[in-house]
Amino acid sequence: MARKHPKHGPYPAEAENEDEAPPPVACWLCGRPTGKTIVWHHPVPKSRGGRDVVPMHPICQQTLMANFTNSELQRHGTDVAMLLAHPDVRKFVDWVANKDPDFTATTAKKRK
Repeated sequence: MARKHPKHGPYPAEAENEDEAPPPVACWLCGRPTGKTIVWHHPVPKSRGGRDVVPMHPICQQTLMANFTNSELQRHGTDVAMLLAHPDVRKFVDWVANKDPDFTATTAKKRK
């Protein structure tokens, strides 16, 4: 039978701090704070030996996947400046700069 009251009193003060959210991390591509959904993206694809992960918005990752192949991402590595030099990516980052962190929209299809 279950007890009505805890045997040794309430939980420590750690349980009271659950309401505090951790500070938002910045998106690797656009630099905006991330929202509720964070995608942990491999700048160098796993299929090409990448192990490091970086936080990104889902829409930012979709844009990278639509504009670059895995071999191109491998060549750029973790150099965000090289990715932002691409005109379509630069146009996207400028457009999304003032949007809400949880903003989502359809992105362009992968180029062939």
